[in-house]
Amino acid sequence: MALLRGGRTVYGQALGILMLDTRFPRPPGDVGNANTWPFATQYRIVKGADTSRIMGEAPDPTLLEPFLEAAKELEAHGVRAITTSCGFLAVFQRELAAAVSIPVLTSSLLQVPIVSRLLRPDQKVAVLTERPHLTERHFRAVGWSQEEIPVVLEALPPDAVFPTVFIDNGLESDTSVLEAEMVELARRTARQHPEVGALVLECTNFVPYSQAMRRATGLPVYDLYTLVMWATLGLEGRDF
Repeated sequence: MALLRGGRTVYGQALGILMLDTRFPRPPGDVGNANTWPFATQYRIVKGADTSRIMGEAPDPTLLEPFLEAAKELEAHGVRAITTSCGFLAVFQRELAAAVSIPVLTSSLLQVPIVSRLLRPDQKVAVLTERPHLTERHFRAVGWSQEEIPVVLEALPPDAVFPTVFIDNGLESDTSVLEAEMVELARRTARQHPEVGALVLECTNFVPYSQAMRRATGLPVYDLYTLVMWATLGLEGRDF
């Protein structure tokens, strides 16, 4: 006999995703496109959480409570893990993880320590971001410091098209232009920093272009997708 247990209305959703309040397009690969994920997902939009209130040296502290409430709601609906749509939410990692009883993956920056350990001692991890606003506060919140793990931090140039879409809420984008900017960022990083042995993409909107960056540089690339897939494999496992 197989005993079924109830207690919720909805079942079978592996991943809960805390979304910023945005309007820009999200191609496959982006966290906000449900076709990105090979399992069922559930989204919660945190109203008023636009990029201007998140992507600074410190996010608006009044947003913490709405994010906590949304995380609790996702857990109550049965998701197995929670992630977010912006790597700058790394600063809320400890608070969000403490608020629920399921794994919380705020940012791809969580991967930096393990990626660093995969490399030779003379190699470094490069962290790629849209705008150069990441600080020690973001890194320490997800469990590491540049004092322990020196990284190369590179951002898109000030005149890049990418931020006009994904930070300024543009409603249209030319994917060929965006991919070209991503590839150039990766190539420039590898060219100017030959000590770099791997790339970690902070920005969740970079993920659709990760494969192009791998091909262009020959370097391993880690992003929100690699983080979530690793975590969900730990939760779901595989029958052999």
